[in-house]
Amino acid sequence: MPTRPRIKPIVRILSSPIPRQLRTPLGASSHLSSGSYTCRIGPFPTSRTFSSEPSSEQALPAPSGRWYADLRARLGKCIMFGCSQEQARRAAGVLQVLGTEWRELTAGSEGFLTGRRRGLENQQVVWGEMDSFSHINNTHYLRYAESARVNWTIHFASVDPSHSTQWRELMKPTGIGLILKAIKAEYKLPMTYPDTFSAYHKLRTQPSASDPALILDCIILSHRHRRVAARTEEDIVIYNYRAGHKTAIPTFALEVFRDVWRQQEDVAKKARAHIWQLVKEVEALEKDTWNREDAVEDLGSGKKG
Repeated sequence: MPTRPRIKPIVRILSSPIPRQLRTPLGASSHLSSGSYTCRIGPFPTSRTFSSEPSSEQALPAPSGRWYADLRARLGKCIMFGCSQEQARRAAGVLQVLGTEWRELTAGSEGFLTGRRRGLENQQVVWGEMDSFSHINNTHYLRYAESARVNWTIHFASVDPSHSTQWRELMKPTGIGLILKAIKAEYKLPMTYPDTFSAYHKLRTQPSASDPALILDCIILSHRHRRVAARTEEDIVIYNYRAGHKTAIPTFALEVFRDVWRQQEDVAKKARAHIWQLVKEVEALEKDTWNREDAVEDLGSGKKG
């Protein structure tokens, strides 16, 4: 069979370019052999070692909201074009990370903390929640966010056991409590049955002692699409039920919230570094397969580009 002319597949590129500190110079080896660091994100146990340690002084940009689907599509192009055994092993390694860590990376890249009963995790979509348009009715997303916010608040009772009673009372109309003043929802994609979702909250800004309210962001992740299905912005008032007026954040909660803010900043940096390293690995695989100057597509003849 004659050799088929080399045709580069059309590849969808992530909307944000690869950060300068993670780019591989032309002619440099794409294998991960120089200085390395271990990237751990949040409480989950998986770790992965990469090369080219990113600069700690410059924050990495957030990846595209479709980064997961984009990387899978680009890996698919490499595999379809034809990979050697070593290239297939590299592709499988990236796919394994995508398959096992997509939720932590997607949420973490925006500063959302996962695990440890923060929010809602692995919740089944109910068939009866769909409406006449055959997708989950928009009102249910608000209920998901509300339940996730309650869990997010109550879980601090285990984080700060010395004030566990006060944390639980924040969700009761007895003393100092949290009241939802306003909520704004943005729907990104329609979820349908069957599906599973997870919902997480984060502090939008670092709280101060004089703040009478909190602004919380929430994301609802569709496990089926492995993307953000909806977002909410929530204005939460700190209210003194006994006095009948707004009040400042209690001291016991302020210290915990400040620590949460630091964790959010840290997890965002680590998750973004992890994602951009995956992007870099996929780019290197593309250069070793269909994007090589002498690449020839594998048509089953035994020849590989």
